[in-house]
Amino acid sequence: MKSLTVRMARWSARHPWRAVVGWLVFVALCLAVGGAVGTNSATTADYRIGEAGRAEAMAAEGHLERRSTEQVLISARSGALDKPAAEAAARDLTARMKPLPEVAGVAKPLWSGDGRILMVEVALKGEERDADDKVDALVARTESVQKSHPRLLIEETGSPSTSKGVDQQRNDDLALSEMITLPVTLVTLLFVFGSVIMATVPLLLALTSIAAAFGLSMVASHLSPDAGVSANVILMIGLAVGVDYTLFYLKREREERARSGGRLTSEALVELAAATSGRAVVVSGLAVIASTATLYLASDVIFSSLATGTIVVVLVAVASSLTALPALLTMLGKRAERTAQRRAERGKPARRTRGEGGGRIWTALLRPAARHPLATLCASVLALLALVLPLTELKITEMSRDTHSREIPAMRVYDRLNEGFPEQRVTHDIVVRADASRAQEVTGALRRLAERTDRDPLFAGSSRIRTSADHRISVLRLKTPYLGNSGQARDSLDHLRHDHLPATVGRVEGAEYGVSGDVARYADYPAHQNSKLPLVIGALLLVTFAMTVYAFRSVVLGLIGVVLNLLSAAAALGLLVLVFQGTWAEGLLDFHSTGSIGSRVPLFLFVILFGLSMDYQVFVVSRIREAALAGVPTRQAVLDGIRTSASVVTSAAVVMTTVFVSFVFLHLIEMKQIGFVLAAAVLLDAFVIRIMILPAALLLLGEATWWPSRPGRGTAAAVPGDTAHERPVIGIR
Repeated sequence: MKSLTVRMARWSARHPWRAVVGWLVFVALCLAVGGAVGTNSATTADYRIGEAGRAEAMAAEGHLERRSTEQVLISARSGALDKPAAEAAARDLTARMKPLPEVAGVAKPLWSGDGRILMVEVALKGEERDADDKVDALVARTESVQKSHPRLLIEETGSPSTSKGVDQQRNDDLALSEMITLPVTLVTLLFVFGSVIMATVPLLLALTSIAAAFGLSMVASHLSPDAGVSANVILMIGLAVGVDYTLFYLKREREERARSGGRLTSEALVELAAATSGRAVVVSGLAVIASTATLYLASDVIFSSLATGTIVVVLVAVASSLTALPALLTMLGKRAERTAQRRAERGKPARRTRGEGGGRIWTALLRPAARHPLATLCASVLALLALVLPLTELKITEMSRDTHSREIPAMRVYDRLNEGFPEQRVTHDIVVRADASRAQEVTGALRRLAERTDRDPLFAGSSRIRTSADHRISVLRLKTPYLGNSGQARDSLDHLRHDHLPATVGRVEGAEYGVSGDVARYADYPAHQNSKLPLVIGALLLVTFAMTVYAFRSVVLGLIGVVLNLLSAAAALGLLVLVFQGTWAEGLLDFHSTGSIGSRVPLFLFVILFGLSMDYQVFVVSRIREAALAGVPTRQAVLDGIRTSASVVTSAAVVMTTVFVSFVFLHLIEMKQIGFVLAAAVLLDAFVIRIMILPAALLLLGEATWWPSRPGRGTAAAVPGDTAHERPVIGIR
């Protein structure tokens, strides 16, 4: 019985217009349904992790959660500040802010220590995650006050306005990324195919797949909330795998067309490509999906959102390669046949179709592995291990607000706020939950805590104690005059958790307590990720091994795949540490080093790279296995398989690298790091792993490569999961 891949390709090839129209209707339907149901965005509660998250949940239970705030700074444009004028502007601002439905309250104006800045703090209603949508009204009032007091400088900052500025900058960056990526991808495909029409097919299918994935991701967000990052990952991964899957399929169809010399129909060629590269695309897509699904084990809304976006776009990309692509190839093939027939009638020679790769360049690149496999294997592995060495200096931190680009106006005002009001830089919220009968005991313990911190130079004062209406929850806010990403701020958190709290609140029987705030969040998130890392990596290794064994019926290849993926991922991460934890590349890549790597980057790298590496693994090894099943000796099968697949793997790597490198131009430091490390990993995987290490290892192993199966006994070509009788019936003219 024919495989599903072949049956779908045959139907699409025989009904090309129905298939293409059906695909376009599917894309439109996905967008329509997604637009109708909307996006279910993650709430503040979805982000709560660790002790900080538990403390925030307790505060919310007592309706004492921290409100989002905006700070409006009033200063002189030049010279000394006219204090009466500044106070008048503050009164005007307060009068205009208070009536806004978004505003929960306006604090009394506060002078900076040097008297140069007057600050008015405005608290917003609702959850922190919703504040971005409310800040526009506040900014508009600030601008109106500025117009009324032109001699003063009136500026606004705060978490909501900063977050909104970051979102706007990210959108602008993504637009720039698309402007870079799409033309370079098109040029690459033109070089591969030598035809504008053939080059646009992968790009159009990738873009329609991305559009459909956007719609489906909105639907999926009602099962797993969207953290606001799914659009980024859909664009990045969708363009990479969408073009790659189409490229694999297209190249195989072109090779079969060149090999047949016009003897096979377009439908037969598409069917043959479906049984080989088409099946490999399906297996590769399933591998990416299975690998990415391990991100759900991280128990983090951001990683879950990344996983959902990746899975959705890969599923859609695979679907397009099974439906729309065979139809388009058939239509283009028949067009080429008609053109060839007209040329023949005019007595002109037929145009040559680009066939299999394997030219002198790839023969030369494979020569070291072919002639000296052991030396090539050792040298290549040692080179990658040298790149792994910087991992010993890896420092993982949560990227805080202090790392955002200063091109955002709110961030420049934020710097002035920190300079003028150092005591406002960081606050710790100590949240205590106990039986209502112990409310006075809890209050006394919090007062003793405030007294202890007053004597600690790491702290700069405290606020009044707030207690919930049922007297079960109490909150004390402590201030620290240091930036949130500074060593002193982290030390203040350690002092609180390990010294001051156990000596005070910790002595209240039955009291549950915790510290929240920005510093606590930045400390707890990496700790949470580190605790989940072994589980996710373990599951990832198991999934990669199982998928490879399933695809190739070889335990040896499964072990090789795991080891090579680990090696390339570790080498890419070591290179990331070398570049981003130091300062030598700041000017080259336009970033300011934080001396650390974003806490989400390593885990995201391992999971995504393991999935994407299966693209190359499945495509290359399936070509080798085809030859081995046809009775070709393993040595020759390895060399021929890699040589014939080298050009398409290289082209795919160039496309992926272009997509990922474009993210290096973004302003967000964590996105820069993700783009850089994925680009480095893909290049290492395509040019070192697949051209040097993999062939050398397979040549040294010989027939043992396929253990426990024995493909050399076969008589027909096959691909992952194929048996000889599944090869399609060939239509001959």
